[in-house]
Amino acid sequence: MRWRQIVFYLAMMGLLALVLFLYHADKDSIVYAVILLLVSGGLFSLCDGIRCRRHDDLVRQALDGIPEELRAFPGAQDATELLYQEKMQQLYRNFEKQESDMRIGKQDMLDYYSLWVHQIKTPIAAMHLLLQSAENDDLYCREEMAREQFLRDMKMELFRTEQYVEMVLSYLRMGDMSKDLVLQEVSLDAIIRQAVRKYSPLFIMKKIRLQYETCDRLVLTDEKWLQFVLEQLLSNALKYTYEGSIHIYEEQGSFVIADTGIGIQQEDLPRIFEKGFTGYNGRQDKKSTGLGLYLCKTVCDRLNHKIRAESEPGKGTKLYLEMNRQKLEMLE
Repeated sequence: MRWRQIVFYLAMMGLLALVLFLYHADKDSIVYAVILLLVSGGLFSLCDGIRCRRHDDLVRQALDGIPEELRAFPGAQDATELLYQEKMQQLYRNFEKQESDMRIGKQDMLDYYSLWVHQIKTPIAAMHLLLQSAENDDLYCREEMAREQFLRDMKMELFRTEQYVEMVLSYLRMGDMSKDLVLQEVSLDAIIRQAVRKYSPLFIMKKIRLQYETCDRLVLTDEKWLQFVLEQLLSNALKYTYEGSIHIYEEQGSFVIADTGIGIQQEDLPRIFEKGFTGYNGRQDKKSTGLGLYLCKTVCDRLNHKIRAESEPGKGTKLYLEMNRQKLEMLE
């Protein structure tokens, strides 16, 4: 109830009665005036109370839809209520946006893990087959060459499994990547050599030549995330190169990884950085899930690096990584 308005009204009525008394008004007139004011005030309060109750019911109905929906508010009775209504609508819009972002993030996570599980099943199944074959053929009684081949195959599949585990860990960290960034000038040559050293067993197993022209310069980046990108690019190059070589060099300020692999169809080239896109070669090979290059593009965007690709089917692919900084000119 509006106690302040009632007290003020009664005070004004008492003041009016006092004024009439001081001016020697007739006693009956004073009583009549007071009764008339009380009746009119009571009727007004009753009507106002009914109106406020209806207004409150409409506001309650509008709020009862939360969080599913925010229904239309009744007309505001004053500026304060209008401000509250606008704030409530803004909060609900923010809530809807957060809920939508959470649904999208959850769906992206489910899609990623579905693809990742499909991807990691391949090396696990391969290791099972190798072990089963070894048990059936009595590996320890076979020739030394067969045992060496078995060990090489097992190492390769184990290496791929480790890759996929590292990939999913990087994907999880990527959600809060801004807190994990340490931007500083680092040696590009040192990062490249570290990535090549990690993948050297695959170069040897697949008999792929490496041509590396020293990229001896400093770049402003995050060392850990840039190494992740380089490792993914090397992994892709090795995956689709069955013979020949992989060439690492600089070209007009861009870092380039060029391979002599199967290449990419021209119609697929504009979409290779999309999430889950495998393209013609990925569908034929059945090893690709379209995650590696998508993660590379996401990391590069956040590091303000640019990545692009050129390719010709049957001749190989070139991936360009641009890490140049723009010079800022001071205004005088």
